[in-house]
Formats: sequence, C-alpha cells, structure tokens
Amino acid sequence: MGDRRGEQVTANVAGAVEIGSALARLRRATGLPVAFGGLVESGRPQIRISELSGTTTAALHSLAVSSGNGLGGKAVALARPCAVMDYPSSRQITHEYDVPVAAEGIRSVLAVPVVVRRRVRGVLYGALRSAQPLGDRTLGAAVAAARDVEQALVVRDEARGLLAAGRPGPADAARVTGWEQVREAHAALLALAPRITDAQLRTELLAACGLLAAPRPDGDGSLAPREVDVLSWVAAGATNATVAERLGLRPETVKSYLRSAMRKLGAHTRGEAVTAARRAGLLP
Repeated sequence: MGDRRGEQVTANVAGAVEIGSALARLRRATGLPVAFGGLVESGRPQIRISELSGTTTAALHSLAVSSGNGLGGKAVALARPCAVMDYPSSRQITHEYDVPVAAEGIRSVLAVPVVVRRRVRGVLYGALRSAQPLGDRTLGAAVAAARDVEQALVVRDEARGLLAAGRPGPADAARVTGWEQVREAHAALLALAPRITDAQLRTELLAACGLLAAPRPDGDGSLAPREVDVLSWVAAGATNATVAERLGLRPETVKSYLRSAMRKLGAHTRGEAVTAARRAGLLP
C-alpha cells in the first residue's frame, strides 16, 4: 500500500510539472496574461487547481472544481473545450466560483480538458482580464497544450505499467525504494538546472546529474550522455517538446536521440526504452 501511495504522489508531481510547462507554453504562444490548471484528484470527481501562471493573487490556488460546476466543471462534464467572454455575467455556466474568479480579476476565460483514453485527467485554463473574444488561434493553442499533457500522461502510464509488470518481490523492496529515491532526485535536479543563471554552477549541477544517471557496474554503457539525458526526462513522463525545452535542444534533435537510444536498446516504444535502460543500469 505504501508503494502505491508513493507512486501516486510521484505521478501527481510529474503531472503537475507537465501542467506547469503546458501553461507556460500556452502563454508564450498566445500572449494570454493568465493561465492555470490542475489534475483530477484521485478517487474524486473534481479538479484541483495546482498550477498558476501570471496570476496576481492566490485566490485560485488549490481550488477544487467539481464536474459540471463553473466553466472548468462544464469542460470536464462535456469532455470538450468551453469558453465564455464575460465569466461573471455568463448564463452558460454555473457560478459557484465567482468569488475567487473576481478576486483574480479575470473576465474572458477558456477551459480545455486533458482527456486520456476517454477519461478526463485534468483541465487547462487561459484567461484575459477584460471581456473580449478569445479567438480561434488562442483556443487552438490551448488545445495543442492540452494534447501535449495528454501525450505525457499516456507515456507515463505506459512506463508505470511496464514497471508494475516487472515489479520485484518483497526481498527486493528496500533496493527498489532506494533506486526510486535516486530517480526522483535525478529528475528534480534536471528540472532545477535550467533555472540556474550561473553557467559554472549549472554545469556542475548537470555533471552531478550525470553521476546519478551513470551506468552501474552491470550496465553496458552503450548510450551516449545526451541519450541518457533524454531518456531520463522521458522516464519522468515528459513530452519531446518539454525535453527539448529543458535540455536546450531542438525537438527534432530530441527525436533523433530517442530513436538512437531505442535502436541501441532494442526497444519499440518510449516506455520499453526506459525499462530497458533501467534494467541495463543506464538510468537510476
């Protein structure tokens, strides 16, 4: 039970990272001043807003949005994008969340569900502080951002399924827990590196990441360092676009590294490549 709870926490953290990255991309692509979103809470028919971008208050943070309620709840219930030009006066939605929305000062809002295998897993919002149409270009960018999150969740689900299929017995539990902690530390350090402005310190941090991801004695050492970097992000559930952004590479370059790693590992999917790399000791 403890392992499953830990896996759920790790999954939620990884999902929140993808939501945050998607919101940042959405704002860059559209110029929207505000974006926010979150994932469906485990075992509950509601979205918990966990990621905020461009907000000036904490009014929306940790807000629980139930299916059918408000704009996001409508998007969840219908499993399709929804938008209103003037949230406070709109007759197309219910108004359970008018107080936090008014506190943040947003008027024109869109909500796009993140749908994986016909099940809503989260919602991305974009908003203006004035009442005006958002337009097809903005809606299209929001849908594209949601698709990126969906792809990341599918990949992570696949990887978790493969890991569960090869789960070791109780005798290996302590060793597995230890390597899970190393993997979490490695992913956290990789996520922190792009935020460090000191070039030398950033280089030293990435070098430390390389040590964490270095092959263990039983590994074959066949992957190039950049291939290991790319697979490390894939293992955390990142999309190719996110990997490119985090590592400062072009998306085409990321695809090339990933294809090369898959070929060397004899894998046919991203999830198989991650599992094979871990079995070979190439990933923590």
